[in-house]
Amino acid sequence: MLNKPVKDFSLPSTGGITFKLSDHRGSKQVLYFYPKDNTPGCTTEGARFRDLHGDFRKARCEVFGISRDSLRSHEGFKAKMDFPFELLSDADEAVCGQFGVIKMKNLYGKKVRGIERSTFVIDANGVLAREWRGVKVPGHVDEVLDFVKAL
Repeated sequence: MLNKPVKDFSLPSTGGITFKLSDHRGSKQVLYFYPKDNTPGCTTEGARFRDLHGDFRKARCEVFGISRDSLRSHEGFKAKMDFPFELLSDADEAVCGQFGVIKMKNLYGKKVRGIERSTFVIDANGVLAREWRGVKVPGHVDEVLDFVKAL
């Protein structure tokens, strides 16, 4: 997928809108996939994107979080964390499948299907410019911002 155009998709979004990737051409996009609303790692990652959101905007970049959680869950998480960006609900895993982020993971010794924490940067022309898979949260958002600024 790297250096190739990203296939257009639509997902329900917080704020009562439908997100359509092609509607955002002309600006850079960060799509970060995370396992679950209101969990420690996902809260820390989202908070860092929130705290650096102004810097992403200065770099002409929009940020969107994606998980399989419902819109209701996303709305609560967004409000609680005061996220200035939208969260997208991929309940049927179509976009997760497109980006290949569904993996078998170990959770307390049990194998479960879930989202592998991953981040993708799409350039202003709709081309996948960079991907991070199996993300560890500390320092990650800063690294994404550095890449976006250089793009």
